[in-house]
Amino acid sequence: MKKLILSLLASLAFVGAAHASSAGPAWDKFPTERLNDQAALQRGAQTFANYCLNCHSASYMRYNRMLEIGLTEQQIRENLIFTGVKVGDLMTASIDPRDAKEWFGATPPDLTLVARSRADGSKGSGADYLYTYLRGFYRDDSRPTGWNNIVFPAVGMPHALWEMQGTQHAVFEEHKDPQDPTKVTHVFKGFEIETPGTMSKAEYDATVADLVAFMTWMAEPMRSTRTQLGIGVLIFLAIFTVIAWRLNAVYWKDVK
Repeated sequence: MKKLILSLLASLAFVGAAHASSAGPAWDKFPTERLNDQAALQRGAQTFANYCLNCHSASYMRYNRMLEIGLTEQQIRENLIFTGVKVGDLMTASIDPRDAKEWFGATPPDLTLVARSRADGSKGSGADYLYTYLRGFYRDDSRPTGWNNIVFPAVGMPHALWEMQGTQHAVFEEHKDPQDPTKVTHVFKGFEIETPGTMSKAEYDATVADLVAFMTWMAEPMRSTRTQLGIGVLIFLAIFTVIAWRLNAVYWKDVK
């Protein structure tokens, strides 16, 4: 339980400070239909293993849990494991935590539960946050990594998927404060592409959607089963209510 709580806290520290969830642009809506698409989950798993596990762990997830999304042990070994671990082992980062802390200023946190921990009732689900966050990086030479993020300003994480997306810069407009003309606020208006990536915008958005779908599934692998079970229970209760109502009528019809 203690380890679970620490993981949740670390995920919160990674993806946003307290002000990041209450300010900034609205979150884009994640395409939830991908959560029920095994092919999308498998593509997302491959992207996660290739680009996220280099620095981040998913230490509450074992590789063999991905049998549940239709992968075979051979596919897992050939496409998702690059460090010589076994299929039944936990998904741990390949980077040395001491090196990561030296390079980034802090050890990259565990991502197992990040899709659940970042939900915000006023803005959307954790999947909405991640979908917006992973598409919100832009070039910023004032930052140590050369990158910034519109959802999480001054983020310490570099843009791991930049080769796919390309480089872009954020466009802001200056708005004078009506209460104090000497003050100016910068309002985000959008992105402009500087250098195209290996994918078109639609292709990159689809890749991110697959990745977020996998991270959402990883945060709660039993979600689909729980949902199906809940629907079955509700149907049972509806049928039993009708039966109980008719039995009640039959039992009391001769009682004066």
